[in-house]
Amino acid sequence: MAGRVFILGREVEAFEEEWARFCGVRRAAGVNSGTDALTLALIASGAVHKGRRDEVITSPLTAAYTALAILNAGGVPVFADIDAQTYTLDPPALERAITPRTRAVIPVHLYGQMADMRALSEVAAHRGLTVIEDASQAHGASVGGKRAGAHAHAAAFSFYPTKNLGACGDGGAVTSDDAALIERVKTLRQGGHAAAFGTGVEGRNSRLDEMQAALLRVKLQYLEKWNEQRRGLARIYGEMLRGTTLKLPSTRAPEAHVYHLYVTQHPQRDRLRSHLAAHGIETLIHYPFLIHQQPLFQRPEQDALPVAEDLARKILSLPLHSHLTEEETREVAAKILLFEA
Repeated sequence: MAGRVFILGREVEAFEEEWARFCGVRRAAGVNSGTDALTLALIASGAVHKGRRDEVITSPLTAAYTALAILNAGGVPVFADIDAQTYTLDPPALERAITPRTRAVIPVHLYGQMADMRALSEVAAHRGLTVIEDASQAHGASVGGKRAGAHAHAAAFSFYPTKNLGACGDGGAVTSDDAALIERVKTLRQGGHAAAFGTGVEGRNSRLDEMQAALLRVKLQYLEKWNEQRRGLARIYGEMLRGTTLKLPSTRAPEAHVYHLYVTQHPQRDRLRSHLAAHGIETLIHYPFLIHQQPLFQRPEQDALPVAEDLARKILSLPLHSHLTEEETREVAAKILLFEA
C-alpha cells in the first residue's frame, strides 16, 4: 500500500484487472458489497430511474439483498417462478411476468448453479430488457465456455467471507464488457464524483479497500482448485445418496455448478434436520422465506409462484464448505442413510 493509499489504490486496480480477466470480460469495478454491486450496475445501465416505478424481474428464492438492490436503485422488484430442477429463474415464467413497466431482469445463479442464460437472454432481447447477472454465489461457474459474469449487460459479485471467493470482510464487484458502464459504476461508488471531483450524479460511498483487494488477489489464484474440491465433495454425496428419498442437486453441466451450497429436497425435511442435529450435524435452509412473501416486497398484483412455494417447504442445505473433509462428508451421508433406513 505504497503512498498510504488505503482505498481504491493499486491493489484494487490490479484486482479489478485480474477479476475481469478471470471472468472473461473487458472491465470490472470493485465496490463494498454484492448488494451495492447490483444497485450500481442497475443504475449505471440506465434501466431504472427513481420515481418512474420501473419494474425489474428476479427470483423469489434467493437472499433478499437481490430485491433490496432493486429498491435501492429506484426500481420495483417483481418475482417470477423458478425451475424445479435448478432453482433458477424459469424462462417461460419470466415471459409471463413481463409488463409494460418491465425494464430489466436479474437472473440469480443460485447455490453455485448458473441460470439458463441463453434462454433468459433470448426472452429479454425479444422484449428489449436489460439483463444483470446476480453472480454472487457462482464465482467460476461456466456454461458454453463462458464464466458467470460474462453473459449479460453486466454482472454483480459478492465477496462476503463465506463465498467461494471471499474477503476477510465485505466486498463486491461489477463486471461488464461495456467500458462506459463500468466507468459510471466507478463514478457512482465515489459519491457521484468524477475524476475532477465535480458532483455530477447522486452516488454512493461504496469503495473496495486495499486490504480486501490484496487478499482477494491471493485467493483468486486458488479459486479453481477450491471449486474442484467442492465438486469432489458433491460427488461423494451423489455416490452415497443416489437412489434415496433425498432429491439431489441437478446441473446442466459439471462446470455450470461450483457448489457454493449443496441444496437438496426431502418430503420430511424437518424430521431429517432433527435427526441430523441429534448426531451433531448442522443443516440450514437457504432460504426459508420467499422474497415475494416478505412484508417489504409484497405486492397485491403479485401472482402465486407455485414451484418456489412448494420447494421452500422441502429444501435443505447439507454441509459443504471449504474446510469440510471427505471423511466428514461421508459421515453426513451415512447419517442420512441411517434416517432412510
